[in-house]
Amino acid sequence: MSNLKTLHFYATPEHECSYLEGLEAKTLFVDPQEVINFDAYSQLSDLGFRRSGKHIYRPYCTNCQACISVRVNSREFTPSKSQKRIINKNKDLQVTTTPPQFTDEYYALYERYINARHSDGDMYPPTPEQFSAFLIEGEQKGCFYEFRDPSGKLVALAVTDYLVQGLSAIYTFFDPEEASRSLGSYAILWQLKEVKRLELEYLYLGYWIRECQKMSYKIAYSPLEMLINGQWIVVD
Repeated sequence: MSNLKTLHFYATPEHECSYLEGLEAKTLFVDPQEVINFDAYSQLSDLGFRRSGKHIYRPYCTNCQACISVRVNSREFTPSKSQKRIINKNKDLQVTTTPPQFTDEYYALYERYINARHSDGDMYPPTPEQFSAFLIEGEQKGCFYEFRDPSGKLVALAVTDYLVQGLSAIYTFFDPEEASRSLGSYAILWQLKEVKRLELEYLYLGYWIRECQKMSYKIAYSPLEMLINGQWIVVD
């Protein structure tokens, strides 16, 4: 079993950036053959690494530092007026924790979400194999949070990893016909509350890029911490 001192890393060749048009990107991966324990994975999250399926990675671009890891301190977070309205709007939802798994219900929701919201992205078109590789595969401790309305209908699913210091929000998808609920925002707000309930500290939200409109929602959670030059800095 590996610790940070013994891990092997591999850098990809430069490839087209998924977020900023016209730029080349490079990614640093942890060797997928490594057995990474809970503590090591938690430390990697503090160093700006993310997980996609069985792959643990972070940006490693030569001439660009646009991707900034961000997290929210649940103990310091206070929802804004608009966020309180979102919480109130969704107080009828029931949330259940389940193990990561493939079901027809989960995939149908994922397929509708990708087709409606990300038809211009690299996850389109969705497939069952892609769903499994992205959201189920991997040895890290994680779960699915199901969000269901009073009729029992699944309206959102948050894919989340456990860390020593908190939770890592891997991915959330939701019913595109329920736009009025602001389910993406609510899933973050709910997970912040869950971090606090677990008596932990941080919710990791992945990367923020100033020039990427699709990531702008992350700066709505204050105080936001950004990993800059190896240090977590509170940004007002």
